Amino acid sequence: MPISTPLTSLLGIRHPILSAPMAIIAGSRLVTAVGEAGGFGILGGGYGEKEWLSLEIAKLQNASVPFGIGFITWSMARQPELLEMALAARPRAIMLSFGDPKPHAPRIKAAGCLLICQVQTEEMAKQALDASADILIAQGTEAGGHGASRTTFDIVPAIVDLAAGRVPVVAAGGIADGRGMAAMMVMGASGVLLGTRFYASIECDGAEEAKKRICAASSGETVRGVIFDVSRQIWWPAPFTARTLINDHARRWMGKETELIHNIEAVTAEYFAARDAGNFDVAGVFAGEAVGLIHDIPPAAVIVERIVTEADQILSGRRNFPAARATP
Repeated sequence: MPISTPLTSLLGIRHPILSAPMAIIAGSRLVTAVGEAGGFGILGGGYGEKEWLSLEIAKLQNASVPFGIGFITWSMARQPELLEMALAARPRAIMLSFGDPKPHAPRIKAAGCLLICQVQTEEMAKQALDASADILIAQGTEAGGHGASRTTFDIVPAIVDLAAGRVPVVAAGGIADGRGMAAMMVMGASGVLLGTRFYASIECDGAEEAKKRICAASSGETVRGVIFDVSRQIWWPAPFTARTLINDHARRWMGKETELIHNIEAVTAEYFAARDAGNFDVAGVFAGEAVGLIHDIPPAAVIVERIVTEADQILSGRRNFPAARATP
C-alpha cells in the first residue's frame, strides 16, 4: 500500500523512501531500481568524478522514473561544470550536502529542479531555507559516511519544528526497517533517506565483500572519526567526520591520529593499495549504526516493499514488531 506524504506528492513517487547518494556506489542501477519500486533514487556524485558521473548520467537519460543527483557541496564548488552536467540530465532534484547551498541554488531553481539540502544542525537548516530549499534532510550521527554529532532522535524533531510545515523534512541516520521509518514519521518526518540498507542491495555498485561485512557486523561495530579521510588525504571541513565499520586499520589508528598524520605518505600508499585489492581489513566500509539490522543482500525493490509494508502496519496499529527474517 502506498504511503502518501507531502514528500511523495512533491517528488511524484509512491513511497516516501529515498536512497542516499553514496559516492560512486549509488550508480544508475540502484537509482533506477529504487525509482521503479516507488521510491526516489539519488545518484552519488560524491567528490565530483567527472568521467563516472558522465557515464552514469547517460544511463539515466531514458529513465521512466523521477531521480535525483547528489553532490558533496564543498567539493562540487571546485568543479561548477559538474552541476551543469547534472542539470542537463533533467533530474527531478539536486541534493546538496556539507556546505552552503546558496551559491548554487539559483542555477538549480532556474533549471526547474527541486533543491534537497541535507543538514545536521538548526543553523544549517536555516541556511538551506534561506537558499529556498524544497526539502530538508535531517541527518543524525548514526548515519554511515559523513555527518556530525547530533542523534537522529534529536535532530529530526528539531528540524521538523524549525521547518514548521514550510517544506517536507526527511529523516536520515540509523534507519533500516519499517520500525525506523514509522518512528520518524511519528516524529513529523515526511519520509526517510537510507544509505547503509541500500548499500547491502544487489543493485548497489559497492564491492561484494563490503556488502558481506555490513551483513556480518553487529550493532556497535562502527566508529565515527577522521582516520579514513586522513588516510586518503581528503581534508573535510569541521564539523564533519566519517562513520565506517571498525576494521584493523581503524583499530591501528584510533587515538593515534597525530601519529597517522606524521606517517601520512606511507599510510596513504598502504590504504589505496588495499582499496584497489579489495582488502577491507584496511580500506573503509562507510556504513552506519543500522548494520545490526541488516542481514541480507536483496534487490532494492524488496527492501522498499519490506519497509513500506512494515511501516504501514505499525502506523495503522496492526503490528508493533518486525517480520521474522532468516539470519546467517
